[in-house]
Amino acid sequence: MYLHTSESIPSYEVSSTPELYFLRGCNKRAAQVVRGPSLSVFDVEGVRRDFPGLHQRVNGKPLIWFDNAATTQKPQSVIDATSSFYSRDYSNIHRAAHALAARSTELSEAGRRKCVNSRRSRREGDCFLRGTTEAVNLVAQSYGRKNIGAGDEIILTEMEHHANIVPWQLLSDQTGAAIRVVPINNRGELILDEFARLFGPRTKFVALAHVSNSLGTINPVEQIIALAHARGVPVLIDGAQSAPHLPVNVTALDADFFVFSAHKVFGPTGIGALYGKAHLLEQMPPWQGGGHMIKDVTFAKTTFQHAPEKFEAGTPDIAGVVGLGAAIDYVTQVGIPADAAYEHGLLEYATRALSTVPGLRPIGTAANKASVLSFVIAGVSIESIAKHLDKHRHRRPSRSHHCAMPDAAPLWPRGHRERPSLAFYNTHAEVDALIHASSPAP
Repeated sequence: MYLHTSESIPSYEVSSTPELYFLRGCNKRAAQVVRGPSLSVFDVEGVRRDFPGLHQRVNGKPLIWFDNAATTQKPQSVIDATSSFYSRDYSNIHRAAHALAARSTELSEAGRRKCVNSRRSRREGDCFLRGTTEAVNLVAQSYGRKNIGAGDEIILTEMEHHANIVPWQLLSDQTGAAIRVVPINNRGELILDEFARLFGPRTKFVALAHVSNSLGTINPVEQIIALAHARGVPVLIDGAQSAPHLPVNVTALDADFFVFSAHKVFGPTGIGALYGKAHLLEQMPPWQGGGHMIKDVTFAKTTFQHAPEKFEAGTPDIAGVVGLGAAIDYVTQVGIPADAAYEHGLLEYATRALSTVPGLRPIGTAANKASVLSFVIAGVSIESIAKHLDKHRHRRPSRSHHCAMPDAAPLWPRGHRERPSLAFYNTHAEVDALIHASSPAP
């Protein structure tokens, strides 16, 4: 059962720096911050009340959601925003003069402004797509097909999600380019010396995760971007896991491309964004053709819009953009410094607690990491662990390879592990339940 006691929630000292965590952007009721002379106490129970999906029983047991690296639960404000849009304001956008079209267009543009402001980017550099996967594919097929050819090299890392591997393999098959891979050490950290050695005269592109979805490692992307730019090589940053855990300023980061998905940051599925530097986007050909992305069409020639519209063919996921805007509003209003401190403290608490489980081996022990806690238990199959955990508590971490098979090879040859992953609505009591369920022999 859930424990709703303030005694179980430690207080964490919070920096006064205004940007520490999540995105930016409305609803003050989302969470209460209790202030002391030098502390802010994060009211996790106040946050939990805003997430209806957390308050259910599955197979007779309270749901404990530890699968946040795969996807996050949605606050009521996001659910209400999308429902209200379909109930009151729905129309296609930019294509009619009637009242609903005007309202729908303004809501869509407001969502875009929030997305742009949340990452300090620019409207012309932010393209709405179905998510991280489609965004990487677009860059590979548009920028890559134009600029990368036979014998050229693309640098990836051993910890990439499949969404940042397969599109580059497809490009390699199409063009004859080669993929070179940066290895990781036994803590799950990139070996930066090896990264530097991989650069050569034919290196044309670098793509890597900001935060590993299976190890939690936070990569030193600023250092890597500077290393690549010194050699004239553009960089794509997969921000699917950093967007929920880190402040992101793409201008300061100086990434050439940055991609993320709304469903990882408490927003809807099927919507995400690609940020690209304007001069690169303008040089890239469209990936798909259709309505909205055109200025003029004849059977002889089509003239395209500028970015971002050039990459947004057809009717977009308008409700998804509205929901993403509501998610940005929510996480901003919860309180960035307070929830950053709370989640970091919860990660430290869970890491210490897991170390007491007999036979448990953590996978991914980087010094700088986000709230992912992959592990295996010696002599016990992952299927047995999962069944045992479900028997004791209906909690849902992810298990298996987590769409990151290559990173398992140097750390765990079988490639399957438990992966509890935390968010700001998880509690110390839930971590205790995980430890209790993991400790007895399955």
